[in-house]
Amino acid sequence: MSNSIFNELQDKANEVDAIGGTIKFVIDDTIVFVDGTGNKNVVSDSDDDADCTIKTSATALKDMQSGDLNPMTAVMSGKVKISGDMGLAMKIQSLMN
Repeated sequence: MSNSIFNELQDKANEVDAIGGTIKFVIDDTIVFVDGTGNKNVVSDSDDDADCTIKTSATALKDMQSGDLNPMTAVMSGKVKISGDMGLAMKIQSLMN
C-alpha cells in the first residue's frame, strides 16, 4: 500500500472529532491504527489490539473513498471484514469522505 492512503486517512482523522475508541485498519499488508480515545484522533502503524478491526484491500478502500463501492455492499460481499465494536465501525464514514 502506498503512503498516500496512510497519509489520507491520517489527514481525515485529524479533521474529525475523536472517534471515542480505537480502530485498526488492515489494508493488504499495511496497518493503520486510529486511536480516538483522547481529545483527538492519533494515527500510527501500531499493531495493537483495537476495539474494532477492519480488514480490506487498498483497491476496495479506494473504491469506497471515491464512491464507486458502497461500504455496506463491500461488507456483504466480503471485500471488507469487520470484527469488534460495530458502533465504531459506523464512525469510519467520516474517515471515508
